[in-house]
Amino acid sequence: MEQTRILGKIRAPYPTIGEITMRRRPLIFSTIIGTLLLFSCVTETWAAPQSAASDTVAVSAVVSVEARHGKEVPAINNKEDVRVLEGKERLTVTAWVPLQGSQSQMSLLILIDESVGQTVALQFSDVRRFMNEQPPSTSIAIGYMQYGTVRMAQDFTQNRDAAGKALRIPLGAAAGGSSPYLSITDAIKHWPEDKGRRAILVVSDGIDPLQLGVTDSYLDQTIDTAQRAGTQIYSIYASSGGHFGHTLWRISQGQNNLSELTDKTGGESYFQGLSTPVSFGPILGEFAGRLNHQYLLTFQIKPDKKASYRHVRLETEVPDAELVVADRIYVPSAK
Repeated sequence: MEQTRILGKIRAPYPTIGEITMRRRPLIFSTIIGTLLLFSCVTETWAAPQSAASDTVAVSAVVSVEARHGKEVPAINNKEDVRVLEGKERLTVTAWVPLQGSQSQMSLLILIDESVGQTVALQFSDVRRFMNEQPPSTSIAIGYMQYGTVRMAQDFTQNRDAAGKALRIPLGAAAGGSSPYLSITDAIKHWPEDKGRRAILVVSDGIDPLQLGVTDSYLDQTIDTAQRAGTQIYSIYASSGGHFGHTLWRISQGQNNLSELTDKTGGESYFQGLSTPVSFGPILGEFAGRLNHQYLLTFQIKPDKKASYRHVRLETEVPDAELVVADRIYVPSAK
């Protein structure tokens, strides 16, 4: 067989078995290393969520479901139908519980501003009817706001007759002027230990005579306190019995204050023009419908070193459904 001389060495025209084996070793070695690296990356990817989950805490919030169009409120039955986002990050939803039946327990405080016009008492028959229609799992209390505190006319009770009898004519202009937001904060801070939802229905003009500027630190404090306690606040605008009750720009300021308070705590404000509504009936019917379509949402979120208020966004693909929650969620500090 003819041989070829290259660089002073004699080499066969075809590679020998030994040469083939030597040439394949680097290829086999590279393949093994590549497989190990790939497996390592896959293992890391699977392990990442578990590692992240150990750094998170569970946070819960009451969510109201509304209909975008019409009056028929869609039901959202599965937690997979709810997305919770903080910025662009999607958080893990661990529970979505309808607050009905055995889960419908709620404490509802009805707060009446002593300074509203005395004619508001004409609407108390609607309030009593609303209270009587609430499920037995709802405890109701009645309080009157004055001088930055709350005078409890009836503590939380399931006795509807007792709650109805606690309603009385407010003092009106004789009550003087004080911040309703100091009173609401006081009520939340002295809330008795209980289980279930917490909600407040405020009947007030929303005007804070102690801070008549553009900003109101008492209002801001009430929002922070309510968000931390997970308390939703709702309001019905009622005209004041004093001079401010007839001042157009003060009325507008009071309604704006109430809107900010309720929006940021996951509630709702109800107005009928610039005066006390002719009837509370339709408003209380809408409020009752809101309470009947609520869920307890629980999700995982990574806490900061210190306790903080965090903004999250809720989404759902259920047709015609809109999710309403507090503007910020209180997240405890990392342990």
